[in-house]
Amino acid sequence: MEEIEIPQYFICPISLQIMKDPVTAVTGITYERESIEQWLRSAKHNTTTCPVTNQPLHRDSDLTPNHTLRRLIQAWCTANAAKGVDRIPTPKASLDRTHVLKLVRELGVGHLYVNALKKMEALARENQRNKLCMAEAGVAKELCLLIMKCFREGSTIGLQEALGILHLIWGSIPKPEVKILVNENCDFIDSLTWALHCEIDNHVLVKIEAMLVLEKAIKATNSSRLERLRPEFFKTIIMVLRGKVLSQQAIKSALLVLIEACPLRRNRFKIVEAGAVFQLIELELEKAHEKNITELIFNVLAQLCSTADGREQLLRHAGSIAVLSKRILRVSPATDDRALHILSLIAKFSARNNVIQEMLRVGAVTKLCMVMQADCATYLKEKARGILKLHSVVWNNSPCIAVYLLTREQSIQATVYYSNC
Repeated sequence: MEEIEIPQYFICPISLQIMKDPVTAVTGITYERESIEQWLRSAKHNTTTCPVTNQPLHRDSDLTPNHTLRRLIQAWCTANAAKGVDRIPTPKASLDRTHVLKLVRELGVGHLYVNALKKMEALARENQRNKLCMAEAGVAKELCLLIMKCFREGSTIGLQEALGILHLIWGSIPKPEVKILVNENCDFIDSLTWALHCEIDNHVLVKIEAMLVLEKAIKATNSSRLERLRPEFFKTIIMVLRGKVLSQQAIKSALLVLIEACPLRRNRFKIVEAGAVFQLIELELEKAHEKNITELIFNVLAQLCSTADGREQLLRHAGSIAVLSKRILRVSPATDDRALHILSLIAKFSARNNVIQEMLRVGAVTKLCMVMQADCATYLKEKARGILKLHSVVWNNSPCIAVYLLTREQSIQATVYYSNC
């Protein structure tokens, strides 16, 4: 596109982009609607400041549509269309609460509720304002009730749409309301778990949406309810990790659910019994995922290996120690920390002779020596040194230990030499 000079007053002071839906705040400054609404929503208190004038600006301040400026921008875009400027469409009217309440009422009418769900989904996908309006109108509660009704009746009609809308508007629901929805509806978690087992035409989409909502629900669940999660719940989460067809986002959500549940000792035992450790190693060996998923996998493994059964399950997998050592210094400092923590637990509490030899054979000892020489955090070096000290008698004849000791001795000699110069 040819370089075009854009009039300065067409540019939003926040986004620095051409405004599509300009609105004027009470301070007299015009912004892109979505940008200033996001600014106001992100305020920690009811009163914030105008980004340009720094004058007080209330969170619920009226924003007046600047139709004149919008028409000028549209006319300018049309005049410059030949130069590659896209025309800006006229913004749709704001969603009316009355219209949302009408759709909510239609959810209770047998022949209307599927169509009402589709309309809600389209509205939620349009913009953030619609999501806020729907959340304020109590749509989340009605969707939760609908999902639980599907669960009790074994019906999947409208289930995907209901889960999709709930996922879309979840971030707009006030936190106190989220906690009430999750903790006072006993069947809600069970309903989402049931949805993960559904085998229907669009079952993959249903399972993905159910997993994304379940992650958010578990984060809002209180500790007493978390502790009462049944073994079947964790078996379902492991089933999701085992599934090859779900998205990376759904896999990430499943791992985050386990991370939320792991701090409770009783849950760690349930998760280990569900076969999580073996499956997590298998998932990491596939290596067809993002770096942050590896970090999450190692986070869960580190917590599960705090139990004797968790360590035993890890050691029963032929590739466990190899994959732990291979990821050190290759992914991220967080992964290094968790991997060294697991190796430390094994070296302290599960150090049978065959395990110690396995660590030497697959290169774990070599990698510990590399950590000692690497440009990484001091505490990681201390962790690696601590593991090496535990079994130095067995590993002393290892070539990597000999090289490490020689390099360390040379370094000390060099330090002494230069200090005497």
